[in-house]
Amino acid sequence: MARVHPILVVPRIDNASVSTSPCSEPYMTSKRETFTIWMKSLVMQGNGCTAYDENGEIVYRVDNYDNKHSNEVYLMDLRGKVLFTLCEQKMCVFRPNWEAYESNGSDTPFFRVRKSKIFGGESSYKVTMPSDGSCYILEAGGKSTFRIRDGNGGVVAEAKRKQSSSGVEFGDDVLSLVVEPHVDHSFIMALVTVYGLIKRQI
Repeated sequence: MARVHPILVVPRIDNASVSTSPCSEPYMTSKRETFTIWMKSLVMQGNGCTAYDENGEIVYRVDNYDNKHSNEVYLMDLRGKVLFTLCEQKMCVFRPNWEAYESNGSDTPFFRVRKSKIFGGESSYKVTMPSDGSCYILEAGGKSTFRIRDGNGGVVAEAKRKQSSSGVEFGDDVLSLVVEPHVDHSFIMALVTVYGLIKRQI
């Protein structure tokens, strides 16, 4: 089985790369982007996940110092800037909800996630955006496969178990995530994090 090993590459920080909102650049591009998601933390003996871009550079990370499936985790960029705070709302023990808050201190969730229905043993989760009432659907196809659809049913992101160029599969904790153009990468990564928490991978 192939294994992934992180290579820490620290990019140069300049004024053009500083973003004040998770929905602005550099978190959105005009082309399809592919990320490698490793459901491991860079912190020794910690839980979390790490996202690499197509150049092998770390772009997002979650370092959960608590036990797996903590009820509050933070999605950060490489520099440690918190982009989203993800909180579990245990209103029902059998159907927990998750809320994501932006780093601007707003008391209104940026999005909410709740289990919607089950198709042939596969779960579906509804993602609602309180700001404008729009919604997305997170379709779970297994521990290492899922896709995210917009309100019109179009696929905006899809994750599958990663394969090497020679076709060798990595472990089920290494995913290849494809994000369509003009879609906020940080938003998608926040959903990936929630999915990892639901599956108790983080």
